[in-house]
Amino acid sequence: MTTPLRLLLVWSALMVLLALTVAVTFVPIGNWRMGISYAIAMAKAALVLWFFMELRADGGLARLAGLAAFGWIAILFLLLAADYATRHWAGGS
Repeated sequence: MTTPLRLLLVWSALMVLLALTVAVTFVPIGNWRMGISYAIAMAKAALVLWFFMELRADGGLARLAGLAAFGWIAILFLLLAADYATRHWAGGS
């Protein structure tokens, strides 16, 4: 059972991460902006899965499915980064 205080703290953490996401868009850090934004988004998704969807109280199969989802997203982001990094090799834009 989740207490209202815990949910309020998680919601506050999500709001802080949201503010951090907005702040990152205004910082001139070049190509790192997207990576940082994706990392913050994954942290927010993990908080929602763990607390609001109560994945911490579920059994091993549900946790495995959540972990597999994060694994596939990580693979897709890695392939996206590889495509973006090597796009100039083929003369693309």
